[in-house]
Amino acid sequence: MHVPDGFINAPVSAATGVVAACAIAVSLRGARRELAGTALAGDGEPGGERTAPLAGLVAAFIFAVQMLNFPVAAGTSGHLLGGALAAILVGPCTGVLCVSVVLLMQGILFADGGLTALGVNITDMAIVTTVVAYGVFRGLLKVLPRGRRSITGAAFVAALLSVPAAAVAFTLLYAIGGTTDVSLGKVATAMIGVHLLIGIGEAVITALTVGAVIAVRPDLVYGARGLTRQRLRLRVDGELIDLPAAPDAPAAPAADPEPVAAAPRTSRRALWITGLVTSLVLAGFVSFYASANPDGLEKVAADHGIDKTVEEHASADSPLADYGVKDVGDARLSGGLAGVIGVGATVVAGSAVFWAVRRRRAPEAS
Repeated sequence: MHVPDGFINAPVSAATGVVAACAIAVSLRGARRELAGTALAGDGEPGGERTAPLAGLVAAFIFAVQMLNFPVAAGTSGHLLGGALAAILVGPCTGVLCVSVVLLMQGILFADGGLTALGVNITDMAIVTTVVAYGVFRGLLKVLPRGRRSITGAAFVAALLSVPAAAVAFTLLYAIGGTTDVSLGKVATAMIGVHLLIGIGEAVITALTVGAVIAVRPDLVYGARGLTRQRLRLRVDGELIDLPAAPDAPAAPAADPEPVAAAPRTSRRALWITGLVTSLVLAGFVSFYASANPDGLEKVAADHGIDKTVEEHASADSPLADYGVKDVGDARLSGGLAGVIGVGATVVAGSAVFWAVRRRRAPEAS
């Protein structure tokens, strides 16, 4: 859903740029709180020490998975937007920054998404998806039973709804600042319809990823903070009784559920390395097999003549434009190298941003 230059006029593009800048400023302040949580991880490190590296990794993972267009219907493909995934894993404010970093790297290095339309893309793909997804996610958790399956299920629904919400937001922006005279009703119907289908793919990817991280390190998932489990119970003579705690274990109020065990199934470093390697494999190898069909916005734009006003990207001459390395003739190698470079650049840029945010928090907390 990357909006190119020329789809939206200059005044609306400038206005969304202001909205994006304000949202990023607010998110920076919010991310300091999210990255500097006081709860201890299973390895005994404070929240900021464990979350800042994960946030940079989340940005790189979103970049990698966005290269994997999956077929939807009628010659159309879709890809992950990532707002829901980022918000649930590292928090809504940090999530806005994650997706914004990805969009900035894509626009500058790969000529994907217009530079004058950067405010539009951040507003649509980073802000709208994150706010809608996290709102739905928290709302569902209030009514669902507390547990890991509820977290995964809520993540699925939140991600599913975030994609058509972004389609609605684009349609509204186009209604205000569109540069072609087209039927907004037809555009809205086409955008929402195809992005409902794309939302299913987004939901599956988000739920699988969140479920995988919760399975090994629930303490690292922002959306799972406060996740509890029931005490172990044993059936005796047809009745369930609580198993007694260890003799040296501190007493806990009977009404409170037992917190999730602090001991992680894998170390933070191992999780980070696994995530990075996965991102590199997805971008460097699996992306070659992604669908070549246009994504939802591209298909709607072509079908309804919106793409007649598209402008050449300012970074069209970039050596990595269109996710290929210039002067590398082999398509598989060119795309793979571009993907690996993109993941590396995104994880470095994202980690630098989040480390800076975390370190700036330290003096305020002292």
